[in-house]
Amino acid sequence: MQEKLERKLASGSLNFESFFSEKALQMKASEIRELLKLVETSDVISLAGGLPAPETFPVDIIKKIAEEVLTEHADKALQYGTTKGFTPLRLALARWMEKRYDIPMSKVEVMMVAGSQQALDLIGRVFINPGDVVIVEGPTYLAALNAFKYYEPEFVSIPMDHDGMRMDILEEKLEELKRAGKRVKFVYTVSTFQNPMGVTMSLERRKHLIELAKEYDFLIVEDNPYSELRYSGKPVPPIKHFDDEGRVLYLGTFSKILAPGFRLGWIAAHPHFIRKIEIAKQAVDLCANTLGQVIAWKYVEGGYLDEHIPKIIEFYRPRRDAMLEALEEYMPEGVEWTKPDGGMFIWVTLPEGIDTKLMMEKAVAKGVAYVPGEAFFAHRDVKNTMRLNFTYVPEEKIREGVRRLAETIKEELKRA
Repeated sequence: MQEKLERKLASGSLNFESFFSEKALQMKASEIRELLKLVETSDVISLAGGLPAPETFPVDIIKKIAEEVLTEHADKALQYGTTKGFTPLRLALARWMEKRYDIPMSKVEVMMVAGSQQALDLIGRVFINPGDVVIVEGPTYLAALNAFKYYEPEFVSIPMDHDGMRMDILEEKLEELKRAGKRVKFVYTVSTFQNPMGVTMSLERRKHLIELAKEYDFLIVEDNPYSELRYSGKPVPPIKHFDDEGRVLYLGTFSKILAPGFRLGWIAAHPHFIRKIEIAKQAVDLCANTLGQVIAWKYVEGGYLDEHIPKIIEFYRPRRDAMLEALEEYMPEGVEWTKPDGGMFIWVTLPEGIDTKLMMEKAVAKGVAYVPGEAFFAHRDVKNTMRLNFTYVPEEKIREGVRRLAETIKEELKRA
């Protein structure tokens, strides 16, 4: 049956491509998603994905809450909701952020979205005009680049070090753009345990970024999905904590602290911005899934979230430690990597001249996968890096995966 359908489609005269918009023709699938398809059914040890470990999903808690919700709140939970989100959940999150991050409820409004990925698209839709400058970290979260790219900004990439975005280089670039008469609309940052590097922007740089935003009149989009996953070191307040003008749009998500299948996140921002984002969301999906929101409300309000976060941390810490130990043991001289205090990722830099995208096929042949770093750069101008994930596979597989990867790198260095 399938073969007949494929023959029929192949023999047809319809030019499918001619119906797509110009923007649709430029769309490309996420390289990471395509990569995961190649390794998900094989014996390859995948250090590539950004997946939470299923063992960290609070299944019993979800069952308990879901039964309660469907018994006591089915009329609300199974109905359409408001675009801004389920009010008790929004208020619970505002209180949680005030308690945890000292962000006054009076200064923000919380709006629910279908994962913080939708928030990125809505921000692009609401704030970016073609040609607007969007400043990103180099490297940065690939899916943010893909979301913003649709709205045709000019990306400006600022290098990173172990304390996050280089503020000295950012300041130079801002002055250069000002002289050129270009409008910087916002700076996008994954401020804590950054994806893909795992580094955290220092307290001093967070304060400096706020001052630069005021001086050069731009917004800050702070994407903060990993900050609760801290295994060592002292917590740093979100950039939003220092925002006294409403310039920071803060993005949170339940994907790492509940489960990604809920597809539930939130934006905390000035009410003036939230009103316009709400209108944009109405045209997209009317509202985030209501059942998930009501369950999440009980999860936050009932104290389950605060009880569960330490369990996630204790589960992931040995995996991070296992990867760092394996890198130290197996990697050849000349290879460098970040040493994150939390999050999900470690960033590896190889000697110049090694192209990790070209090396990928050899690594997979040895039974290990990673994400080549090129895709995380707005201008794809760095070839010798890679991202490794330590949260999804167990410690023994992490060690073996790193050993296989080191073997691949050693062979590549000999050839180079």
